[in-house]
Amino acid sequence: MRTEEPVHVSNDDGVRDRAARRAVTVFPILVLAAGALGLLLPGGFTGWGGAVPYLLGVVMFCMGVTMTPQDFRGVARRPWAVALGLGAHYVIMPSLGWAIAHLLQLPPQLAAGVILVGCAPSGTASNVVTYLARGDVALSVSVATVSTLAAPLVTPPLTLLLAGAYLPVDAGSMVTDILKTVLLPVLAGLAVRLLAGRWVERALPALPWLSAVTIGVIVTVVVAGSADAIKSAALLVLVAVVLHNGLGLALGYGAGRLAGLGEPGSRAMSFEVGMQNSGLAASLAAAHFSPLAALPAAVFSVWHNVSGALAAAWLSRRGR
Repeated sequence: MRTEEPVHVSNDDGVRDRAARRAVTVFPILVLAAGALGLLLPGGFTGWGGAVPYLLGVVMFCMGVTMTPQDFRGVARRPWAVALGLGAHYVIMPSLGWAIAHLLQLPPQLAAGVILVGCAPSGTASNVVTYLARGDVALSVSVATVSTLAAPLVTPPLTLLLAGAYLPVDAGSMVTDILKTVLLPVLAGLAVRLLAGRWVERALPALPWLSAVTIGVIVTVVVAGSADAIKSAALLVLVAVVLHNGLGLALGYGAGRLAGLGEPGSRAMSFEVGMQNSGLAASLAAAHFSPLAALPAAVFSVWHNVSGALAAAWLSRRGR
């Protein structure tokens, strides 16, 4: 049995840890407040639906700006582990979405929305939560990066396969939308980071908050578009989301343990599988299905950050 040396935390690590905890704590509160605003004042956001794809583009641009060549070198160093994470993410969460929709006998719009959440790439907060849980952050970043870049090729056909029985799915149009709202903004952000790294470094502390506020606006618009339906479907959607996220976290962790990734790698797998890019799911659902179909993604946006923060706190204490 290998004995590890005590870990000494530097002052910089402490500052980073406090900043990460603050972000993970504030973000769910911000999103919850945004959802309440959309529910209480739906008329104030009439006609805002067309802005959702552009708002998502802002979030993905911020993600691209935070990327570095080191992220891609991490993929090259451990391709088998990244491939495992990618496979687990795009098998476990879509399958769970389909199974939960059947188990709860969800109406077609909600069923399609839950499945679409499952078919989305990893969530943008999964890296921070993995860090708080003392997981393998390098693996988490690599899996999140690859799952996001693979989304145009994976999300539409999976949605067609699993949600096509509930609602018509235009997979070709969905590919185009993901390219425009995810891949191009991410690549643009990466290009800006490479070309203007010195200036970008100064702005990096503000980017997570810009993303958080933008996601909050997306949630407000989505909730406002289905405010009437929320009153009758909220409890059912919450049950579906809690099951989807909770089982995803557990099965992701189990997949890591079965693959021999060790405790830090398994923690990373848990969050990379269980946390979704619900902003993308909300945007696609609103554009291709209906505002009601975007409701599971809006609820997921709040819940997976709450559950992720709680799971990270528990795992961190257990790690000590």
